[in-house]
Amino acid sequence: MDAQAVILAGGQGTRLRPLTHTRPKPIVPLLNRPFLHYQLALLREHGVTDVILSCSYRVDDIRAAMGTGEEAGVALRYVVEAEPLGTAGGVRNAADLARGRLIVLNGDILTDADIGAAVRFHAQRGARATICLIPVDDPTQYGLVDTDERGAIRRFLEKPSREQVTTNMVNAGIYVLEADVLPRIPPGRPVSIEREVFPALVRDGVPCFGFPLSAYWRDIGSPAAYRAAQLDLLRGRVATKVTPAGTERDGCWIGDGARLDPRAVLAGPSVIGAGVEAGAGAQLGPLAVIGDGARIGRGARVEGSILWERVDVGADSVVRDCIVGEGAVVGAGAEVGPGTVLEAGAAVPPRARGAH
Repeated sequence: MDAQAVILAGGQGTRLRPLTHTRPKPIVPLLNRPFLHYQLALLREHGVTDVILSCSYRVDDIRAAMGTGEEAGVALRYVVEAEPLGTAGGVRNAADLARGRLIVLNGDILTDADIGAAVRFHAQRGARATICLIPVDDPTQYGLVDTDERGAIRRFLEKPSREQVTTNMVNAGIYVLEADVLPRIPPGRPVSIEREVFPALVRDGVPCFGFPLSAYWRDIGSPAAYRAAQLDLLRGRVATKVTPAGTERDGCWIGDGARLDPRAVLAGPSVIGAGVEAGAGAQLGPLAVIGDGARIGRGARVEGSILWERVDVGADSVVRDCIVGEGAVVGAGAEVGPGTVLEAGAAVPPRARGAH
C-alpha cells in the first residue's frame, strides 16, 4: 500500500499509572511482547511498512525496545515532541517526514481493524480525511460521529443527552488523511484532532467521511482495560500475527529456559516467560501471563493475572485477577486479589490479605 503511518504516542500514560512510572505505554508488555509490536504487525499486514512514531515520554526506553522496527518488519522513525502537542499536534509534528496518504493510529489501541478496507473506502469517496468508527453500548459517554448514508460526516456530538443521540458510532482513533490537510493544523501548540481539526474540516466543506469498523477494538489506556486486552489475546479474540515467544504446549506458551517442577500445574491458555521458575504444586493459569525471570513458589497459584518480569511469588500465596509490576515480591501465604495493581518493586508482606 502506498501510504505511511503515524502512531500517536506522545502522552505520559497517566491513566495507566502506576505501570507507566517505569515504562512508557507504547512498550508495556502484552503477552510479554511490547505493545507497539501489535500495531506495527497490523500495519505491516496491510502493506504499510513506513512508520513514524510521534512520542515524548521515555523515548530512549522506546528506542531501546523497538530500534529501527526491523524485528517488526517495518522501517520505524521517531519524531520527538519537546512537550506533548495533543493528537493533532503529534501529526503536525511528523509533517516534515510525511508525504501523500497517511494512516494515523492512536498509540493505545489494540485492534484487528481492516485498514486496507478503510483506505479503499477513503479513496473511492475522494475523501481528504476518513475517521474509522466503532459502535458503543452507551453513546452518552462518548463523542459521537454522525454521518449520512454514504458515510459523509455531518456533525460531531460530544457526550450527548439521550434525546440528542442519533448514532452509536464513535471515533476509533484510526484515521486516513491526505498530507495536504496537515498544514491546516496550527504548529507549535497542543491541538486536538478530534475537537479542533475534524470539526473545522467539516465546517469548511472539506470531504470528510466515517468508515464503520467490524473488528476487535480496545483502548488499553487503563489497568483494567490493559489486563482485559491480554485475556482477549489469550482467548483468541484478536486476529494478530504476533505470537508469544517460546513453545506451545497444551494451550500454554512456554519460554526458553523455563524451569517448571514436574508437579507444577499448567492451565491454559497462559503465557510463561523465559527463565520462569515454578515450584512443586504451583498452579500457573488459566489466563496467566508470567514475565521473564519470574519465580513462582511451591503451592502458589497465579490465575487471571499479568505478572511483569522478575516477579517473586512466595510459597502458598494466591495471585488472582490482578497486575503485578516488574520486580515486585509477594510474600509467602499472601493473597493478592481482583483489581489490584502492584507497581514495580512493590512488596506484599507474608500472609497479607487483599493487598492493593
